[in-house]
Amino acid sequence: MIFGAGSLGLTALDLFQRNNVVVYGLLDDNKDLHGKEFGEVSVLGETDDDGYLKLIGLKCEAFVAIADSRVRKRLVKLLNERRKMQPVNAIHDTAVVSKMATLGHGNLIAARAVINPLAEVGQHCIIQSGVIIETQATLGDYVQVGTGTTICSGATVGEGVFIGAGVTVIAGVSIGKNARIGAGSVVVENVAATATVFGNPAKGV
Repeated sequence: MIFGAGSLGLTALDLFQRNNVVVYGLLDDNKDLHGKEFGEVSVLGETDDDGYLKLIGLKCEAFVAIADSRVRKRLVKLLNERRKMQPVNAIHDTAVVSKMATLGHGNLIAARAVINPLAEVGQHCIIQSGVIIETQATLGDYVQVGTGTTICSGATVGEGVFIGAGVTVIAGVSIGKNARIGAGSVVVENVAATATVFGNPAKGV
């Protein structure tokens, strides 16, 4: 069961189907999407519909495919508390994940992403297409990494950080919790928690 029927939900749907995983359906709070079909998979109802939630953990797994990290956290908490389960990982068949890397639960790892040896990825992260996470880089929980970004060796990315597309995070740099990095930026020095930076080199707004 996929929570979210927007662009991220469809990415997850495609990804699971490419891996021959049967998707029971999608849940979304947008009533305009209810009953809509994507291939043979329908948007069944809202994300807190007990009729569908009770299937999770018994007959099927769940994945939360919603970009807004606040909503994602709420839904993960709902699954943890009401269904006593963690969302599964969604890993594209063209992604390369080292057997020596460490992954938490509920991560989306899109096409052609590379996670190198001794890299650590927390829980419920969104790693878009073509992202490279180099050796010994560390990502906290609920991190979003945009398409084509490179996080170099030994860099540390805190919980809830948003990194736009095409960013380079230089080796050893630390990015604080809930910081935001603008698309195309080159991060050459540490970024404070909750700061917003962009540019080459990346500077605060």
